[in-house]
Amino acid sequence: MKKDSYKSRFIILYCILGVIAFLVIARLFMLQVIDGAEYREITETRLSKSIPQKAPRGEILDRYGRPLVSNRMGFTIKISKVDSDNKKLNDIINSLITICEEDSVSYIDTLPISLEKPYTFSYTEEEKIGAFNKSLNLDEDLRGDEVIKKLIERYEIDNGYSDLQKRKIAGVRSEMELRLFSSRNSYTFANDVSMNVVTRIKETTRSLDGVNILTEYIREYNAPGVASHILGRVGQIYKEEYDVLKDKGYDINARIGKDGIEKYCEDILRGTDGAMSIEENETGHIVSSVSTLNAVPGKDVILTIDLELQKTAERMLKEVIFSIASNGVNSGYSEGWDADSGAAVVIDIHSGEILALASYPGYNLATFNEDYNRNYKNPAKPFWNRAIAGTYEPGSTFKMVTALAGLQAGVISGNTVMNCDGVYTYYAPDYSPFCWKKTGHGALNVIGALENSCNEFFYETGRLTGIDKLNDMTYKLGLGSKTGIELPEEEKGVVAGPDYVKKLNEKWWPGDTIQAAIGQSKNLFTPIQLANYIATLANGGTRYKTHLVKKVKEYSSSKIIEEYYPQVVEKIEMDANHHKLIMEGMRSVTEDGTASSVFKDFPVSVGGKTGTAEVSRGSNNGVFVAFAPYENPQIAISVIVEHGSHGNSIAPVAREIIGKYFTGDFLEYVDSKPKMELLR
Repeated sequence: MKKDSYKSRFIILYCILGVIAFLVIARLFMLQVIDGAEYREITETRLSKSIPQKAPRGEILDRYGRPLVSNRMGFTIKISKVDSDNKKLNDIINSLITICEEDSVSYIDTLPISLEKPYTFSYTEEEKIGAFNKSLNLDEDLRGDEVIKKLIERYEIDNGYSDLQKRKIAGVRSEMELRLFSSRNSYTFANDVSMNVVTRIKETTRSLDGVNILTEYIREYNAPGVASHILGRVGQIYKEEYDVLKDKGYDINARIGKDGIEKYCEDILRGTDGAMSIEENETGHIVSSVSTLNAVPGKDVILTIDLELQKTAERMLKEVIFSIASNGVNSGYSEGWDADSGAAVVIDIHSGEILALASYPGYNLATFNEDYNRNYKNPAKPFWNRAIAGTYEPGSTFKMVTALAGLQAGVISGNTVMNCDGVYTYYAPDYSPFCWKKTGHGALNVIGALENSCNEFFYETGRLTGIDKLNDMTYKLGLGSKTGIELPEEEKGVVAGPDYVKKLNEKWWPGDTIQAAIGQSKNLFTPIQLANYIATLANGGTRYKTHLVKKVKEYSSSKIIEEYYPQVVEKIEMDANHHKLIMEGMRSVTEDGTASSVFKDFPVSVGGKTGTAEVSRGSNNGVFVAFAPYENPQIAISVIVEHGSHGNSIAPVAREIIGKYFTGDFLEYVDSKPKMELLR
């Protein structure tokens, strides 16, 4: 009985297993044979992967909350890697290039080689050429035409394309290689494309395997062409940048700050990317997507810049330069006919905050790529921020340094009177420099010498003071030192003196001292240094670090996260009587002196100083510095125009800036105080 019981149990078990096996086999048959095509199609449409969901960068605002740079949604063309050969991929790229070019839409191609034969690098430095070739695993000494030939062979770009098409395809393919294009890493072909391009791509989707259109945040410039040197641009991350930043969570398709505030505040403006799960079909087209991790926006940066004042500075700088050049040409190529560039800086004298910083010519961030070649070839160098990187002889605007150094040293006083007969004879007959007024100014005290910009008075003051004390005062006032502004290209400048010429293996002569005393010799300063020097004089001797970043706040809210406060760099112990003499001398310049014609009947009292700086070729540079209002100084200004002839010619730039700031109707208040209170 027992054996029969075991046997019957085994039979039942075998039967059950047989039924299960039959059901499994039947199910597999259904899945693979009967419904195989249907399930294969479903599987092909559900190839899932995760891609970054780009976070919006923080916005950049002016001091009053007006947007300078914000965000908008735009279309981006992405290429995903699918199982296609080089020929298929080249055809896809060529089609995309054609679609974009027909709609005048830029696509990414940073290959630094000309589009047409003879293929040449856009730069000549052997080191740069070698580094680029090395990045593509090519021999470092290859020429442009050899590089193109190698790339065409590498990417199997056949002769079915024209030479121009081959070069363009090679440019995109090399970019894809540098950006580690793979099945796990898609490639950004173009950003911010038009709806026409999107429509055409969608119409040809079947032949464009792996091409998808995504919506991403695009930088929007709310005042196009204004403050471009300050704001800076964002661009696709370079491979060498990625190698450094990848540990911070950047991906190879990230867009980062390249210069200006966008670069300086990258860690603040940059948000934290989220993640999106997408499903692609076998041709690489996205069929569904879902956000799996929300992106966190970056923080907003509030600048010290006053947008309306910045507009005024840029507009007036351009207008005055055009006017000087036009007048010079119309009068038969006299002084100023070659005026073509310049800079203007406006500083709050009680904080070092930059209210406006203009450099002409400039460029438009909104059309940076489209305008790049034209701007790059422009001899006036639009990309160069002259306000902080241009170094110029200050000319007679330096004379307040000499006056203050002489007063502090005790070699002159308010009662000192010198006679100017047009020629300085102390070193005669070997060296007898002239005053700019050949007939002389007669008897002058320090106020009159500043008013009339008398060279002879300051020759003698410089000689009596000595170069060491003159240099000491120069440095205390911030000339020849970086001001601390948050832009990396700021230049230091040069203070003329024995220490500097020693580096040049030259000798310092007594005649060099008197030339340095009137702002000539080897003195070279930036416009921002000149503005900060005037701010330091006007406020009684406190030199602040200049700065552009005022506050940081949460994205699209009013919550302040961080605030920046004035930083004192130097406190000059300045005698009140000496300070008064300098200020009165500068007021005399605008009321009765070399700038009086510009400020006649002007509603705001202004202290200023004109300057003319000789250059090796062409018309002299024009320099003008000022502070206002005289009774209660609030702002300091410097203006420089290359080949602007003389300071009086460019003083209208400062006049209009001052007028806009104190009597314009664009704002009711400066911080918490009504503007008219500042005029008391």
